[in-house]
Amino acid sequence: MSSEKVISTEKVISTEYNDLSHLKTPNNNEEVSLSRRVDINILLNRARKEKEKENLTNLVFAGLTSCLIIVAAIILSF
Repeated sequence: MSSEKVISTEKVISTEYNDLSHLKTPNNNEEVSLSRRVDINILLNRARKEKEKENLTNLVFAGLTSCLIIVAAIILSF
């Protein structure tokens, strides 16, 4: 008896469902208009929100830096 290996050439089809819902464009009634005009208030609100996020990030970074400096000063004082 000879031991022969048979290699199948069938394609394996993946049955997994790829959830791409996070890539869909959100349907915000506020931002979508039928006339395709740009509303300056929406743009200003978006800019304000981004600025608030940047300010919060900067505040957290400054707080952590100052805490690090205080802890280092306390450790070095002993």
